[in-house]
Amino acid sequence: MSLATAIAVYFVLWWVVLFAVLPWGVHSQEESGEVAPGTDPGAPTVPALWRKLLWTTIVSGIIFAFGALLFHYRIVTLEKLAGWLGVPW
Repeated sequence: MSLATAIAVYFVLWWVVLFAVLPWGVHSQEESGEVAPGTDPGAPTVPALWRKLLWTTIVSGIIFAFGALLFHYRIVTLEKLAGWLGVPW
């Protein structure tokens, strides 16, 4: 895998993981009982975005490293994936 491909795969993976991590630990204003006037009651009270960005980087790094090892050592190849999914190769 070339460096450009690795960066592109990590970039896409990072964004997918971010959207999975965003709901972690969210408490709405309505749940906390402190709804600010003019805001949506479902808006988070403390979004903790820096912590979520850190977790996103850690989780996506682990997933990327695992996938890169599978690719590098040819444990999973396109031919094997096609066979597992029943797609003629």
